[in-house]
Amino acid sequence: MTLIGRTRARGIETLTLDSPHNRNALSAALVGELASCLADCAKEDAVRAIVLTHTGNTFSAGADLKDPPDPAALVGLLRQIVELGKPVVARVTGHVRAGGLGLLAACDIAAASTESTFAFTEVRIGLAPAVISLTLLPRTDARALARHYLTGERFDAAEAARIGLVTTAGDDVDAVLEPILDGLRRAAPEALAETKQLLTARVLETFDRDAAHLTALSARLFASPHAREGMTAFLERRDPSWLV
Repeated sequence: MTLIGRTRARGIETLTLDSPHNRNALSAALVGELASCLADCAKEDAVRAIVLTHTGNTFSAGADLKDPPDPAALVGLLRQIVELGKPVVARVTGHVRAGGLGLLAACDIAAASTESTFAFTEVRIGLAPAVISLTLLPRTDARALARHYLTGERFDAAEAARIGLVTTAGDDVDAVLEPILDGLRRAAPEALAETKQLLTARVLETFDRDAAHLTALSARLFASPHAREGMTAFLERRDPSWLV
């Protein structure tokens, strides 16, 4: 079963997360297939930029709790997007949760519709936003991120734009993206690649410094009693035992 749709128009390759049965959760299979598609795009001179979007009402629900990716594989995918020599643009018209926000933050530009919602839900199931912090901490407002990491509250597209999680938001996300994609089509490929390197240098420093620690933290937390209780409660649609 193919989990990533692919189309191309005037140099823009669109990769569509297409796993509706689990709301485009980051399963081991989806992470692997997306990494393969990105590697293909990197090799093709005809691809000027990549749009990453989704089917259904959810961009990504985060890690697939029934088939989670290896933390190292998720780190590899996030770094691949950051290092890719072509701009990657996220197009969001629905909900983004937990690990999906790390994927969003890895993209160079992100546009969301006003109907989109966002939440770092890890703390509510006994986890922490560990690996995804590699892309989020260097690019997002620190004070706002502290609130949203620690509370797991849901927030809207206007807040996501205010804190730097997305670049821009509007009622019609395709209208918002039209001048952005036009600008990318007008840019020289080599200039795009070099300019992206300037923009991602600080993010890659975070990977070099923190990836091993955050990968180990993620693995430890997933194996913890709190995570087992939190994930069980989530799947059983009940409150976890620590609710006060």
